[in-house]
Amino acid sequence: MSGLLSGPIVRTVLLLTASNVFMTFAWYGHLKNLSGRPWIIAALISWGIALFEYLLQVPANRIGATSMSLSQLKMLQEAIALTVFVPFAVFYMKQPVKLDFLWAGLCIMGALYFMFRGSTGG
Repeated sequence: MSGLLSGPIVRTVLLLTASNVFMTFAWYGHLKNLSGRPWIIAALISWGIALFEYLLQVPANRIGATSMSLSQLKMLQEAIALTVFVPFAVFYMKQPVKLDFLWAGLCIMGALYFMFRGSTGG
């Protein structure tokens, strides 16, 4: 477990979290802010936001790949995506809190357990 707290993993988590904030706004923010505009406008604005996602996500994955397997890196990204999405959905998009968020989170936690049990590199 001490390997999970090493520098590269912490940097990866921080960069992926910031990346997911941009990703979530790029993917879903237009539903609230640009719903009355043509889809091409929303797509172009989302594309611009996604640039910042990639500027964080690419180095995060490169750093993470030095300490984690590809499967571990992907599962970590999914857990972070859910962690970012739920507050976005509830607080920004004003969606109701659902117990399904808890169940989905528990499933992701189970997936993380199976991906990271044993060594952090395999």
